[in-house]
Amino acid sequence: MMRTGSLLANEPPAQVESVAEFYAIACEQADTAAQRYGALASGDESFASVRSVFARLEHRELHRAQDIRTACIATLKRYPDPSDKRWTPADLIGADELSEFANSSLSTPYAAWALAVRHRERGFAFWTYVAALAQDSAVRAAAESMAREALHDANAWRRERRMAWRSARHLPDELTSQHGSSDIPLAALLESLLQKDILEWSQDLPVVARSHLLAATGNDSHAPVQDRMPASGTLEEIKRRAIRRAEQLSAIYLDEADRADDQAQLELAQKLAAQAITRLADLRTMAAASGP
Repeated sequence: MMRTGSLLANEPPAQVESVAEFYAIACEQADTAAQRYGALASGDESFASVRSVFARLEHRELHRAQDIRTACIATLKRYPDPSDKRWTPADLIGADELSEFANSSLSTPYAAWALAVRHRERGFAFWTYVAALAQDSAVRAAAESMAREALHDANAWRRERRMAWRSARHLPDELTSQHGSSDIPLAALLESLLQKDILEWSQDLPVVARSHLLAATGNDSHAPVQDRMPASGTLEEIKRRAIRRAEQLSAIYLDEADRADDQAQLELAQKLAAQAITRLADLRTMAAASGP
């Protein structure tokens, strides 16, 4: 599958503080996606083999943009307003990326669907971050809904990708797996090391901060403090190491979802990815709050 940069490089730079800001960001992203897919859908005849793919993607994003506007009117009694944005949203469907794709000799329906899957995976990661950082419950619920929608689309585009793969190679279903080996054994090791980092990070914190850190990372915040662990670095080194491992785990689970060969495996990987991204957002927030 075409790899186009880390999904985790698209996290929001700040919280989404209001529903109005949420709708402004969501609408801009959907409009941008529709415009960029539409440009490829109307490309010249040399690009004909994938124009129909981008036409479907454009239609989906136009429909999403309309749904966002309808929901905004129902909630705020007005259309989304770009002035409600306090920062520039992540560019989930880069113009340079699509230009490179259009000019590539590898521009096939399979590669187009692979790119579409990647874009919706980015959307899933982005909105999961938004939900994790949100203080407003309405923003959190709306972002969680957008993340679920991104997963639904990514799953649909994966099916299209598989069909394009089979069609291009005239292969039966049982011979169409293009996935590499699993990184789950590595994830298990990283999870163990991350938990050790978290315990080291927490042991010198005040009781309330310690409880918050442990709860946010899936540990028992009410467990009694164990004997002091030997330090494996300064507090800042421990924080950086924990965040780096949390980033690696989020990326592994997202890649596992993309490699999944059955629905159960896919759903588990997506659940682990959502939990890992939320954990990563919490760790970054707490590290920034505690300062050097």
